[in-house]
Amino acid sequence: MHKPPLTLYLAAPRGFCAGVDRAIKIVEMALEKWGAPVFVRHEIVHNKYVVDDLRDKGAVFVEELDECPDDRPVIFSAHGVPKSVPAAAQARQMVYVDATCPLVSKVHIEAQRHADNGLQMIMIGHAGHPETVGTMGQLPEGEVLLVETVEDVATVAVRDPERLAFVTQTTLSVDDTADIVAELQARFPAIVGPHKEDICYATTNRQEAVKAMAPKCDAMLVVGAPNSSNSKRLVEVGARAGCAYAQLVQRNSDIDWRALDGIGSVGITAGASAPEVLINEVIEAFRARYDVTVEMVVTAEENVEFKVPRVLREPA
Repeated sequence: MHKPPLTLYLAAPRGFCAGVDRAIKIVEMALEKWGAPVFVRHEIVHNKYVVDDLRDKGAVFVEELDECPDDRPVIFSAHGVPKSVPAAAQARQMVYVDATCPLVSKVHIEAQRHADNGLQMIMIGHAGHPETVGTMGQLPEGEVLLVETVEDVATVAVRDPERLAFVTQTTLSVDDTADIVAELQARFPAIVGPHKEDICYATTNRQEAVKAMAPKCDAMLVVGAPNSSNSKRLVEVGARAGCAYAQLVQRNSDIDWRALDGIGSVGITAGASAPEVLINEVIEAFRARYDVTVEMVVTAEENVEFKVPRVLREPA
């Protein structure tokens, strides 16, 4: 059978970031050290394939701490948790390991530092996202106000416009966030921002790769989960950068082949919690239907690595 030619542009960097890598390693090392079951509060990272794989190895995923027994270790997800969660674990004398991404922890520390200086916080983020809930939960009720859009800035009711600071969720669209920050600075000229961008290096790098790739592609697929903030942002960035068809797929079975009929080039990238095995699966699905030429679109090299907590490096 004659296969039509197709150019696959593969974004680099794509897929796992250092924080996700570390979080998965933490669950695996905890299972090695303490045996199964090990409890994990919330999905360790937003990817069904990863969660199912860890569940098969003996991890038990729960929504809240009160679903965990006192005598088994519990791990907090990479997205971070409100301060009340480790406090409750301590009160129950539980063994717990915090897998919060160090770049999310940096935002937590920043929020606390501003609060210690008497500033009220504005957080740019998505309501209900575990990372937003965790960051807002670092400070008492009312100390962190959430804005999701440029429009929200006009209605946010602050205590004192002269005593404000802002932080952001680490997985937002760089461009959208810049617009919200500009609006905050216009309304509150005294507002204090982070020393360095809160949006993490991995989110920024993956968005830059998509911007470079999008104009070359007739269509773009982002491998990632529907509840993954950074994956959904990649779809939006691709569409905005000029790709006519940008779609989120969890697995190769989600590809809408009819929508791709007659195309000559497809861009492929993946959110920060999507493993490379799923990307390869998508590439193989294209190879089965097309005569594929793969071209890399490299915009950055990543060599970041985060250490796992000391408790996992010590013998049981």
